[in-house]
Formats: sequence, structure tokens, C-alpha cells
Amino acid sequence: MSILQAIILAIIEGVTEFLPISSTGHMIIGSSLMGIGTDPFVKMFTVAIQLGAILSVIVLYWKRFFQSFDFYYKLVVAFLPVAILGLLLNDFIDALLERVDVVGYTLLLGGIFFLFIDKIFKDNENSTKEIDYPTAFKVGAFQLFGLIPGMSRSAATIIGGMTQKLNKKTAAEFSFFLAVPTMAGATFIKMLKFFMDGNNFGSHEITLLAVGNVVAFVVAILAIKSFITFLTRYGFKLFGYYRIVLGILILVLYYLNVGLTII
Repeated sequence: MSILQAIILAIIEGVTEFLPISSTGHMIIGSSLMGIGTDPFVKMFTVAIQLGAILSVIVLYWKRFFQSFDFYYKLVVAFLPVAILGLLLNDFIDALLERVDVVGYTLLLGGIFFLFIDKIFKDNENSTKEIDYPTAFKVGAFQLFGLIPGMSRSAATIIGGMTQKLNKKTAAEFSFFLAVPTMAGATFIKMLKFFMDGNNFGSHEITLLAVGNVVAFVVAILAIKSFITFLTRYGFKLFGYYRIVLGILILVLYYLNVGLTII
């Protein structure tokens, strides 16, 4: 992997991680177009650069992270479902991650659902409900759907929040907060597995990781700020159309036997 390829993947990560459009689907398209292989370092890299995206949330919402311990307790409660069931279903999830067609179908079906989300939850717009412990747990349970490749962790948790009568802004922000322990845990597990499998890397790989995380951090900050404004003003419909187009594109390429790379 070259530095330019690492930068492009980091941009994709930064833009798509917090938007409800599936970072996995975009990584497939991006890596395939650039002809990036699927060696252990590349697979680890695509997860490790999430640390930059995580840091963007902490920087943008630093006051929330230093507000009270109650904030952290709610994150722990929300994180529990994916922490427990995610580990139990790890092999099943890994098998799904090898299926490009699953990513395409999930993007497509999710996109169709997105066309109706704003109408389904239109009564939430003026909601002032705050997140309590039961709500945090239920949103965390929805995060399990985000384990399905192509679904989007962000989409699953935002929709989960809206089912609990949260308005779009509150649901989206809690989705960002919940990403911190979830993505940090996923990164730790991925890196631990990388080293336990006997892999290692040198100065070039360290440079790639450093550059990737810095780029993902900067891009994620811009994406989060833009997303909140866009979501509250225009809703989910355009994201729905985008997911449908991307899902169809992936499926067409898949059934035409055009090489798409899962990383």
C-alpha cells in the first residue's frame, strides 16, 4: 500500500464512518478500484484508522466527555449488547464479511427503508426526550444490526434512537458517542489478532498508520459537523437514494464477476 492509497482509504473512512451509508461498502469500492490487496496489514489498517475518527468525536464533544460519570455509565450500558453478542457471533460476522453480495443487498434494502424513515418518525421532530439508561440499552441493542456488513453502525444506532422517541440530532450525537467504545474495542481486537498471528510491520507501515489516522481525524471532524446540519435540515431520503445506487452498483459488479475486494 502506498501513502496515497492510505490517504484515500482514510478519507473514505473519515467521511463514511459516521454517516448512515456503510463504510464497508465504500472500502470495497475504493480498495478494488485502487487494486489494494487483502494482506493482514491492509485489513488491520482499515480498522486501526478508526482511532483517528474516534478522536474527532472526543475533540468535537469534549465537554460531554468531561461532564459527569453518568455519561460514561450510559455508554457502558449501551455498549454491553454488542460487546457480549459481538464476541459470541464473531465467526458468523467474519463469514458475512467475506460476502460482497451481502453488503450490496444490505445497502439496497436499507436504502429503500431510508426513503420512509422521516415519515415514520415525523412525530419525533419536536421531541425533547433525553437519554436515560433503558434508552441507552435499547439503542445499544440496535447497534447489533450494525454488525451486518453494509448496514452501517451509524444507521442502526440512529434509527434505534429514533424508535425511542429521540429527535434526529440527539439520536445522531449519541450514535457518535457510542462509536467511541465500540470502535476502540474493535480496533484493539483487530490489532491484537494481527500481532498474535505473528505479523509485524516496519517504518513504512508505521508511517501509513500515522498518516491514515491524521487524515481520518480531520475528515471525520468535517463530516460530523456537516452531517448534523444536513440531517436536521433534509432528513434521510437522500442517504436512501445514495445507498440504493451504491448497493445496485456493488451487486452489478459482483454478478458480472468484476473483482471486488473485501478488506
